[in-house]
Amino acid sequence: MIEKTELNSGWTLSCNDTARPGLPAAIPATVPGCVHLDLIANRLIPDPYIDVNEISSDWIGKTDWTYRCSFEAMPDDGRVQELVFDGLDTIAVISLNGEEIGRTFNMHRTYRFDVSRLLKAGQNELTVTFRSAYAYGAEMEKHYGYRPNNYPGPGNLMRKMACNFGWDWGPTLVTAGVWKPVRLESWDRARLAETRVSATLAGGDGLVKVRARLARHGGTTPLRLIAAIGGVTKTVAIADGEDEVSFELALPSPQLWWPHHLGAQPLYPMTLRLIGDGSVDLLDAHERELGFRSLRLDTSADEHGSAFTFVINDVPLFICGANWIPDDCFPPRVTAERYAARIEEAKAANIHMLRVWGGGIFEADEFYEACDRAGMLVWQDFLFACAAYPEEEPLRSEVEAEVRDNVVRLMPHASLVLWNGNNENIWGFDEWGWRPIIKAGESWGLGYYLDLLPKLCVELDPDRPYYPGSPYSGSMEIEPNADAHGCKHIWDVWNDVGYEVYRNYIPRFCSEFGWQAPPAWATIEESVHDAPLTPQSNGVFHHQKATQGNDKLIRGLSGHLPEPRTMDDWHFATQLNQARAIRFGVEHMRSHRNVCKGAVVWQFNDCWPVTSWAALDSAGRRKPLWYALKAAYDPRLLTIQPRGGGLAAVAVNERTLFWRAKISGKRVTLNGTVLAEFEFWRLLCDRFEAKEFPLPKDIVTPDLPKNELIVVEMLDRRAFHYFVEDIELALPAPQLTVDVVGIDGGYEVKVTAQNFLKNLCLMADRLDPDAVVDSMLVTLLPGEGHVFAVKTAKAIVADDIVVGTVLRSANDLVVKH
Repeated sequence: MIEKTELNSGWTLSCNDTARPGLPAAIPATVPGCVHLDLIANRLIPDPYIDVNEISSDWIGKTDWTYRCSFEAMPDDGRVQELVFDGLDTIAVISLNGEEIGRTFNMHRTYRFDVSRLLKAGQNELTVTFRSAYAYGAEMEKHYGYRPNNYPGPGNLMRKMACNFGWDWGPTLVTAGVWKPVRLESWDRARLAETRVSATLAGGDGLVKVRARLARHGGTTPLRLIAAIGGVTKTVAIADGEDEVSFELALPSPQLWWPHHLGAQPLYPMTLRLIGDGSVDLLDAHERELGFRSLRLDTSADEHGSAFTFVINDVPLFICGANWIPDDCFPPRVTAERYAARIEEAKAANIHMLRVWGGGIFEADEFYEACDRAGMLVWQDFLFACAAYPEEEPLRSEVEAEVRDNVVRLMPHASLVLWNGNNENIWGFDEWGWRPIIKAGESWGLGYYLDLLPKLCVELDPDRPYYPGSPYSGSMEIEPNADAHGCKHIWDVWNDVGYEVYRNYIPRFCSEFGWQAPPAWATIEESVHDAPLTPQSNGVFHHQKATQGNDKLIRGLSGHLPEPRTMDDWHFATQLNQARAIRFGVEHMRSHRNVCKGAVVWQFNDCWPVTSWAALDSAGRRKPLWYALKAAYDPRLLTIQPRGGGLAAVAVNERTLFWRAKISGKRVTLNGTVLAEFEFWRLLCDRFEAKEFPLPKDIVTPDLPKNELIVVEMLDRRAFHYFVEDIELALPAPQLTVDVVGIDGGYEVKVTAQNFLKNLCLMADRLDPDAVVDSMLVTLLPGEGHVFAVKTAKAIVADDIVVGTVLRSANDLVVKH
């Protein structure tokens, strides 16, 4: 059996710039980790997430660093001794006992070095020297020539997490370090050098495909590979000199794996054991959990253009998704528990797909394992984003090697449903002015997206779809961000116009669209110490990375909400506007389910405390957007949409059973007086259907638009429509009563409305930074009540629920003006 010795302790870190003042010759280092984390832990730099400390850390990425450790070993002529690095960030030279054993140029690869002849009895010294990514990038620009990049730094000239160099939501923190585990492996005779496992369906049975490649040592002994899953076992003989083997196992009638909104996620443990022929010696083993489901991406032509529909277990889905970015600028800090918590938060928001975006990383195994367990679909970008990429050597070979590593690593996961070639690069070449910059005959990445990547996917993982890019329309003959074909990004709505423009688009699939807002108030207070806090104060403004981001926040309020005059109002108004904008866009797209088959919001999470498009901020606190997504992505949605010159109630059903219920509605004044009403005894919305119900003329025709609204109900679902925006709506000053009752783990806060309250929110972090509230954005007619469940360990009384600070609504924003 392979013997593994973890080498994750006893490391030190040295700065190779000896002229750098104030740094010890060596400091204790943590592996896995990175230079920034070690400097923080040794109190040599302030936390770059706090205030404007980021800018004082710029020198770190421009400096060379060396990690060292000593470990004991015992040479053995009968065994192969290999140093295995699961991840090195990024430009590194590795030496053992003073002799160089290898160089690395790729953060996204695993490296293995045979050190059998270099190991000595007793102490061995291992060093890893990291060169500045900036210095290497400057060399590569001379080598390849300039390539356009929408963001700073040379991230497109090397294989390193691109957002390390700064993004419109992320800081510039250019890392270096041993960012994944390192170990010494010792083995004899043979080991599994590569194991490709996939699980599909063949009729009603499960089909497991196994392809294994061996590394051998000391002869060509016959071997056996024994596979076992769900009570089915298969033994395959591997002949003398044979280094590759492939076979299939059939598992009769397995339970199907489903996305979480449709069914269960049964996972079947599978083991592979490599055994010496004629013996019981276990040489190596491979274990996975497999889920069985069918999968295809329908891109066929139809009457609307061409589709972009995920079909799982023969069910065409509407995808309720969100984009996922690295959850920390320093990925070694993201634990299995943190992955699981974030994915559970996404699931609780009715999200069933996370798109792992191409400017980040291939996430750790624990991310995909958690998605398998949670029924969370994963769209995985290959790591190309918002830039032109050279296709010449040495980059091309690095790309191929990282793709091989990661496709083989991730392909067994049932949750993984798409390989995507790039983020916005084909769009960038076509529409962002790259054409005149890129010289004739000069590469920019298209050969990766249309040739190398699809070939590798067909070779390694033929049972999973590949798509060249996001956005992409299926052909280079069609502009890449077309409504009628493929997947689309909608960014003019945030950058240039109001969110009402979402209704101008009915895409086949929208894989990016978003709206900004600041993080939770507690997160701002933890990360910024400006006195006073204002949108323009140094720390708050520094934690806004988007070009003219604050200006766009205010411009986005125009026509909807009044411009805020205080920091509290700025914070709430922009968060509320973000939630409304995205709910508006999602409900519009879902109401056109017959054409549009997915909405993937930008973005779910954050990597540091920042004003951004995220629903969950970097501290894991829910923004109002989280609650808006939960409502807009509800598998049974009731919404009011414009149709045919009037209005229609649209019921959208993503459940496995039909939805049949009475539908009723009324036009009422803000004080609750009913002006018109209707009732229809049964509306039938079949599963996976959007069903329209035209509203009667007397319901959709107001007498006094600024004082009226429409309310439609279907069972326990409710939808509202307003004839004017809040700045014209006659919202009253909020009048309400509050009762607080203790419950297990927190409190119930019951709010009873004495007059009309729009988008009522209880900002739980204002009571306790660790508090979590179950609901937000609640609209109440006069006399109605709502109970907020607040999880907190802190004592709360009714007087703590301060209207205008803890308890917010659109009313108090409008009435103040």
